[in-house]
Amino acid sequence: MKNPCEIIVRYILPAFRSLIAKGLIEEHGFTQVAAAAKLGMTQAAISYYLSSKRGEKYINILESNLHVKTKIHEIIDGIVTTSFSSEEIRGTLCDLCIFLRDNDQLNLIQGDDALHRKSSLMFPY
Repeated sequence: MKNPCEIIVRYILPAFRSLIAKGLIEEHGFTQVAAAAKLGMTQAAISYYLSSKRGEKYINILESNLHVKTKIHEIIDGIVTTSFSSEEIRGTLCDLCIFLRDNDQLNLIQGDDALHRKSSLMFPY
């Protein structure tokens, strides 16, 4: 069984970042470069998020949670209105992670990861 922080870093954080990047670009007209600057990432990372190469697997799980969806939009709105500092973005993401952990939302992801590891051992190619 993985440590909750490992699950967050590997699966949840990329999905959060993807949702935020997509919201900034698709809903608010940010360029990839501008979104990257606001999120402290590279334009290449934003491109990966937009092309569903990072974080996509767990986005549907997270989007189905009203609390998570609300907080993601809060972050996006805070970035757009420039009322959120980098520390506030990080704090809100930490609050989301704690919420997921405290409400046993990580069990779905961890169970899925165990299934993925088992199937990749059975079918390594």
